[in-house]
Amino acid sequence: MSIYKELKRECYEANMQLDALKLVVYTFGNVSAVDRDKGIFAIKPSGVPYESLKPEDIVILDYDANVVEGNLRPSSDTKTHAYLYKNWEDIGGISHTHAVYSVAWAQAQLDIPIFGTTHADHLTTDIPCAPPMRDDLIEGNYEYNTGIQILDCFKEKNLSYEEVEMVLIGNHGPFTWGKNAEKAVYNSKVLETIAEMAYLTRQINPNAPRLKDSLIKKHYERKHGKNAYYGQ
Repeated sequence: MSIYKELKRECYEANMQLDALKLVVYTFGNVSAVDRDKGIFAIKPSGVPYESLKPEDIVILDYDANVVEGNLRPSSDTKTHAYLYKNWEDIGGISHTHAVYSVAWAQAQLDIPIFGTTHADHLTTDIPCAPPMRDDLIEGNYEYNTGIQILDCFKEKNLSYEEVEMVLIGNHGPFTWGKNAEKAVYNSKVLETIAEMAYLTRQINPNAPRLKDSLIKKHYERKHGKNAYYGQ
């Protein structure tokens, strides 16, 4: 029996949630889950349909994307996940989807503006969109360089990955993360919902104003501040 059984199960269940939440198209999309104590992470194998995916199919790798356990090829995005785990020590799960509205904003190469309180319940900034990758990086180690692209975006926009748990990759799509794989998937669904709401807002009123700062502060802090009172 694999010593990574529980981690594989966590990763499997998170990937199945992506499909259940209609955040993926066919096999496009993946979730990973990390074990910081062991220095490894689990990820969906590449191109395996969700209806035939099994917990034992999940691949285990180290932070340099070397396979530790598994008979199938890992997700083609594995090196991006590995790079983020290696550089951002406080994340426990990563999700990548091709959800329609999130991808549409990424293809438009636009940050998603903070228009309403649903957005402000989760973060206080626009959802960042990283610029399309440079040609020299595309021709190099593409998936590894996608990780660099994400970190460069956060550095340039002076954002904290602990506060902003989502990003769009220009012309590609969304990556989200969180304290575990379940939270990463949650953030993928939140991002897709906000992306759809923002799209509709722009359709109704192309000049819709950004949510005012007082409402941003109120909605974020009632959920995440030191005196938060949302939930049980």
